[in-house]
Amino acid sequence: MKMFAWFGKKLQHLCSVLCGQLTLSTKSLFFLAACLCRFLLQQTNPLLVQIIYFFSLSSIGFGFLKIFKPRTSSPSFTPRNLDLFFTSVSSATVSSMSTVEMEVFSNPQLITITILMFVGGEVFTSMVGLHFIRSRLKTELDKIAASHARLSTTQPIIVDDQIELGSISKSKLDASKPENDDVDDDGDGEAIVSVYDETLHSSFGATSENLRYLSMKHLGFVILSYFVVVHVIGVLGVSLYIEVISSAKMVLKNKGLNRFTFSVFTVISTFASCGFVPTNENMVVFRKNSGMLLMLVPQVLLGNTLYPSCLRFCVWLLGKFNYKKRETRYLLKKTEEVGYKHLLSREYSIFLVATVFGFIVVQIVVFCSMDWNSQGLVGMNVYEKFVGVLFQSVNSRHSGETIVDLSILSSAILVLFVVMMYLPPYTSFLPLKDHEKDSEIRKRKGKLMENLIFSQLSYLVIFVILVCITERKNLKEDPLNFNVLNIVIEVISAYGNVGFSTGYSCKRQLHPEPNCEDKWFGFVGKWSDEGKIILILVMFFGRLKKFNMNGGKAWKLL
Repeated sequence: MKMFAWFGKKLQHLCSVLCGQLTLSTKSLFFLAACLCRFLLQQTNPLLVQIIYFFSLSSIGFGFLKIFKPRTSSPSFTPRNLDLFFTSVSSATVSSMSTVEMEVFSNPQLITITILMFVGGEVFTSMVGLHFIRSRLKTELDKIAASHARLSTTQPIIVDDQIELGSISKSKLDASKPENDDVDDDGDGEAIVSVYDETLHSSFGATSENLRYLSMKHLGFVILSYFVVVHVIGVLGVSLYIEVISSAKMVLKNKGLNRFTFSVFTVISTFASCGFVPTNENMVVFRKNSGMLLMLVPQVLLGNTLYPSCLRFCVWLLGKFNYKKRETRYLLKKTEEVGYKHLLSREYSIFLVATVFGFIVVQIVVFCSMDWNSQGLVGMNVYEKFVGVLFQSVNSRHSGETIVDLSILSSAILVLFVVMMYLPPYTSFLPLKDHEKDSEIRKRKGKLMENLIFSQLSYLVIFVILVCITERKNLKEDPLNFNVLNIVIEVISAYGNVGFSTGYSCKRQLHPEPNCEDKWFGFVGKWSDEGKIILILVMFFGRLKKFNMNGGKAWKLL
């Protein structure tokens, strides 16, 4: 028995040692992988990083959609691989273009799509990008601090998250401090930092970079808080509405949809400007639920067109409560130096708000004057119609949720929607001159690649032509469904990552097919495989269009 006890203790000791070594090895591997990932992100072109990111995200999403079984009334029906990959790309690029009815997907598949929209949204990806920019700046500051430490005779200066300065003698500080300098020592080391700025700035030269680093860290905290609070309020609001309003609850019950999944899915999709809704009819089935539509309108604006203005307001508001005042002042005054494209100047933010609401008003006026009595709004009272028109107008700018069948709207409204979908999210009437140095203009003109890049509109024309070529047979045989306007709407919608679609109707066929059945998916669902592949490229191109906003500058029209 003693031998067995001794053997048991030895075995237990061996297992504990092996477990410790395994844990240590795992941590080391994760650390090396994180370092490698950070190194690659810092050294690689941002465009290439995002191409790899979105393609990998789409591929992983496709894998999970393929693994999970669909929820469909027809056991013999299974979405094709191309349609699943199309859906994954559409979710990751927040485009909401569909080739399969949404109610086909099971709850695990809906959760997969939710995650893809969550990590593919612009606010989330920009927040991650800001983190890596801050990490790169931290590395540079550490190098500067290490270099200064070798030259300094005092205790080394360590650049950390709190900027812990090395020991500087009080006599030195007093000697370098101006006589009439009223410095408030608030306990956070600001007095020491101010003196440090004056005494060591010439030799160290990184005080402004230290402030930039801390300001970027503060900005990251503000964005994360903004991101979480808006989502939590949205999910709670929609969940409570569904619980209280019996008509909305009944819709989900009849469709067999989980109420919490629907709330989370819809809020994430709306904030990320995707436009997917778990129901086949999108928001058409909730067109009379004005309360839910009004809850989602702020989600659309806060996650897209008004995000920069709201972010700047949040930073300013925290500064008013004396929280991180130095960092707040830096963020509000040095927006370009921060390097976060969504943090705009005060003037730009104000004009952006005016432009966004101006576009909404124009769309509401045109919609009400052209289609107030259209078939899509039949059965709704005046209040429900106005809220529905407001919801539709707000969603035309990159969100894509709809309460009406677009195919029955007038052509004037469709053309207006095409213009709204084409415009970038931060389009603004800004009557300020952008002074650019002549040397920078000459330098840009000297780059061969930038001279060869086309404008956004040129690429869209090319994509429309390619789709017309792949669908030329349908254009001849089914011209009422397959017309150029519908194709342009589909391509521009994919480019703008909106999701608006005129759909396909069997009633518009010139030569009716006996087995034709109307489905609640996008017009692209009836395209050939080649046309779907082209639209996948358009969705990727539209998601990455920010890298080509200045294309076509070499072309001069006289």
